[in-house]
Amino acid sequence: MQDILPDSRAVRHGATAAVLLVAVIAAIVSFVHIEHLAVSHGQIMLAALLLLPVSIDGTVAAASLVMLRAARAGLGTPWLARVMLGLSVIATLAANVAYGAHYGLTGSLLSGWPAVAFIGSAEMAIGMVRRTRQALDPDAQVVDGDALSAPVPTDAQNAALIALRATLAAGNPLSGRQLETRFGLTRNEATRVRGTVTAESNGHLAEDDN
Repeated sequence: MQDILPDSRAVRHGATAAVLLVAVIAAIVSFVHIEHLAVSHGQIMLAALLLLPVSIDGTVAAASLVMLRAARAGLGTPWLARVMLGLSVIATLAANVAYGAHYGLTGSLLSGWPAVAFIGSAEMAIGMVRRTRQALDPDAQVVDGDALSAPVPTDAQNAALIALRATLAAGNPLSGRQLETRFGLTRNEATRVRGTVTAESNGHLAEDDN
C-alpha cells in the first residue's frame, strides 16, 4: 500500500494540474471570444467586458465545482448542477462557435474547442474521484451511476453499537431515543446503529423510542 500511495498522489496532482491548466486556457480564450462577440452585437462595454463572459463561463466553473465537491463527499450529483452545467456549456459553446463562424467551419471548430476541452477534462476528473472512492471503499453503494460511500461510524456511534449489543444480549435493548440522549446521536445515526445491530442479530429491536 505504501508503494502505491506516492504514485496515486502523483496521478491525482497531475490530473488536477491538467484540469486547471485546461480551465485557465479555456477561460481566457472564451472570455476574449464572448467579449468580442458581445461588443459587435450591441452590448454595453460593462456587459461585454465582464458580466457576460463571467456569467457564462463562471456558471460552467461553479457547476463543475459543485459536482466535484459532491464526488469527493461520496454524494450523488445534484440535478441542478447538471442542468446548469449543460445550459452554460451550450451557451459558451454557441458563443465561441458564433465568434469563429466568420472564418468558416475551421474557425468555428477552433473557437469551440476550448469549451469542449474544459468540460471533458472536468468530467474525467469527477469520474476519477468517484472511482477512487469506490476502490478505497469496497462497501460503497452505487445509485444512478454514482458511487455513494457508506458513512464512516464516529466514536459516539461505535460506543452506541457496543452498548446496544450489550443491552440486546441482556434482553433490554436501548431504544432509539435512549441512543440519541446517551451518546449525542442524531435520529438518523441512532436508526443506523439500530439497523446495524438488528442485521447482526437477525432479530428485531423494540421500536419504543421513549
